[in-house]
Amino acid sequence: MEKVAEIEYLDLEKNVEYEDIIIKVLNKCFEVEGFENSKLYISVTLTTPENIRKLNKKYRNIDKQTDVLSFPMFEKQEIENLKQLQYEEALGDIVVSIERVKEQAVEYGHSFERELAYMIVHGFYHLMGEDHIKDEDKVIMRKKEENVLNKLNIIREY
Repeated sequence: MEKVAEIEYLDLEKNVEYEDIIIKVLNKCFEVEGFENSKLYISVTLTTPENIRKLNKKYRNIDKQTDVLSFPMFEKQEIENLKQLQYEEALGDIVVSIERVKEQAVEYGHSFERELAYMIVHGFYHLMGEDHIKDEDKVIMRKKEENVLNKLNIIREY
């Protein structure tokens, strides 16, 4: 498998544990979607609530913190053709607020690993053209997310 992620930190210290979780999850996402032999990778930025708020305001015109942002490089109908790429190409960008991941892990009563893994798989499926605005689309997206996490045995802890 080629590299699946380019991980950067914006106002945070580098953390190998975070990187291990991200790589494991993205490897499984690419495998499940049949992209394990592609030249695609994802740019992942781990940052603070303040920085993600600025990005949310700049790109979505929403002036509030969020947990994860996704910036796809391709339209949904283009993605299948990317399996045959002969050169490295970014599928898109995922930006994660690590502080929100920690808060939500506590709020939802599960591990930090589970919450970070969920943010990454959620962002991945946005890059793949999935959405959750309509209820029927949300059901499809959640099923895909849970499938990846279950294959990794990263399950909800109640």
